[in-house]
Amino acid sequence: MTRILTILGMTTALAAPAAAETLSVVGSWSGLPLHKQYEAPFWSETLPAASNGNLEVALTTHDQMNLGVGDVFRLLGDGVYDVAMTVADYAVADAPELEGLDVPLLALTADEARAMVDAARPMVEDIYNARFNSHVLAIAPYPPQVVFCNAEVSSLDDLQGLKVRASGRMTAKFLEALGAEGVNVAFSEVPGALQKGVVDCAVTGAGSGYSAGWWEVSTHLLPIPLGGWDSVVTAVNLDKWNGLDADTQALIADTIKAEFEDPAWASAQNALVSDIACLTGNGDCAAGDARSMTLVEVSEADFEKARAVLVDEVLPDWASRAGDDWAARWNDSVGATVGVTVMAK
Repeated sequence: MTRILTILGMTTALAAPAAAETLSVVGSWSGLPLHKQYEAPFWSETLPAASNGNLEVALTTHDQMNLGVGDVFRLLGDGVYDVAMTVADYAVADAPELEGLDVPLLALTADEARAMVDAARPMVEDIYNARFNSHVLAIAPYPPQVVFCNAEVSSLDDLQGLKVRASGRMTAKFLEALGAEGVNVAFSEVPGALQKGVVDCAVTGAGSGYSAGWWEVSTHLLPIPLGGWDSVVTAVNLDKWNGLDADTQALIADTIKAEFEDPAWASAQNALVSDIACLTGNGDCAAGDARSMTLVEVSEADFEKARAVLVDEVLPDWASRAGDDWAARWNDSVGATVGVTVMAK
């Protein structure tokens, strides 16, 4: 009888389906297009289906959890959840070398921005391993970070003396080098800050500004990518990742590239054109009602001046803070891709 029970127990164990692996996932801003169009469908539907039910996902976002944006990757490293995604610039207080991922004005198209990200990825992986005990799964873009102003501006020179909300530390340094005052204001608080005059202008993605209603409290739009492309990093806790078998790791890596990262990049350039149309009424708006912000055309002279400030002042300042080793790695990867070499001050 004992032998029969043992055999029956073994047979039952072999017949029973393996328990599904559950991933707790914290997404980026819940109200913005990247999450609604790509993150939420991928984690809620695409990945569980691709795994034939072997992966289950519990999805929320950092704003729904009321997390401070600077805490997202710290808590990921501590294992509070398994996967997290947010703007890399939110983590630069813990990792100043990470500022080199998203540099203003070096990429004017989505293809150029992705080439920069691909070049930087080995460096970013090492940063996340060391700083946040995590493994990078994907790097996707918000649209280029442009300038919304609740003031009459006609060129970059008009930003001098204005208070401007920056989208990251390097952008703040860049604005200060242009003669503006970089101000730290949380994304969700920007409309009130623009309305009350706490800031005169603010930098964010055109689509993000449209979705968040910034057109209600600003009048002029400068469509130059002063804030880069605001790369959103998706990372998994390293202990969790190392605990998955090789087949599961490969499934997640392959599926997130094909079904999340690649489509997000593919839509980025066309999204910018559509978003500008939505904000200004210049062209067709696919997202809803077009608004009537004034579109400010930045001259080639303004652009060249800004690029010189970036290369001569802002990047050397970053290199001095990040350190010679990181500056050298950046020069050999991102710098080689865009034709820029930076030297520490």
